[in-house]
Amino acid sequence: MSELLKIEGLKAKVEDTEILNGIDLTVGSGEVHVIMGPNGAGKSTLGSCIIGDPRYVKTGGHIIFKGEDITDAPTDKIAKMGIFLSFQNPIEVPGITLANFIRTALELKTGERIRMWDFRKSLEATMKLLGMDTSYADRDLNVGFSGGEKKKAEILQLLMLRPDLAILDETDSGLDVDAVHIVSKGVEEYKKQVGGALLIITHSTRILEALHVDKTHVLVDGRIIDHGDAGLVDEINDNGFERFINCENCKNDDCEVNKKLNDAK
Repeated sequence: MSELLKIEGLKAKVEDTEILNGIDLTVGSGEVHVIMGPNGAGKSTLGSCIIGDPRYVKTGGHIIFKGEDITDAPTDKIAKMGIFLSFQNPIEVPGITLANFIRTALELKTGERIRMWDFRKSLEATMKLLGMDTSYADRDLNVGFSGGEKKKAEILQLLMLRPDLAILDETDSGLDVDAVHIVSKGVEEYKKQVGGALLIITHSTRILEALHVDKTHVLVDGRIIDHGDAGLVDEINDNGFERFINCENCKNDDCEVNKKLNDAK
C-alpha cells in the first residue's frame, strides 16, 4: 500500500506553549488509523497542524502528503490536495447555505463548474443516506442546527468532497446513540465509495465499530508513546490511559512501551 501521509519529527506550539514534541506518523492509502490519548495530549492540535491551521506555529519537523512537503502550505491548498478535517464543534456560518458551501468547495477542488441539477440530485441522495431533512440544504451553514445535525452536515461534506484523507476530530462527541449510528454509517459509506484513508481522533470507540482499524496510536503530552492494532483500542477501553501516562518518562528497560518505542527508532 502506497504512502499517503508522512509526518516526521513534528513540533508545534500555541503562543509560548509547546504542544507537539516530535510526532512521527505514516498513513498509507486507504488505511484507518486511530489516535487516542487523555485530554490535553495534543490530539486535536495534530489534526489542526496537518490541515495548516495558522493558530499553531510549527517549530520543527515535516508533513509530507502525496510526496509533497505541505508543512508550511496554506489551508486552502492542503484542502484542494485532498485532506478533509471535521471539527469537534462545527462553527455557524450565517449568510451561506449548506448547499452553496458544498458546491463552492467542490468547484474549487475540481476547478470546474458543476451543473446545478446534477449537484442537487447527488446532494439530496446523500442527505437521505444520512437521515437528513433535505430542507437543511437551503439553511445557513450550521445556523440553528442541533449538535447531531452539525455532525451529519460534516459527514455530508465528507461524502460529497471525497477526499483522499479524512481527519475526524471527535466526530461522535456529544451525540446520542441514534446519531452516532448514522454518522458511523456515513463514515463506513465513505470507505466503500471512496476508499480513502482515515485518521480518527477519538475518546470513544463507537464510531469504529463498523471499520477495520489498521493501526492505533497513543498520544501523551505531545508524543506518540505506543502503537498497536485494533486490540490496543480494546485495551484502552478496558483499562484507560493510566499505564501510558505512567510510562511516559519511564526508564525501565523491561517496560513494553519503551521496547516498542526503541524498536521504532
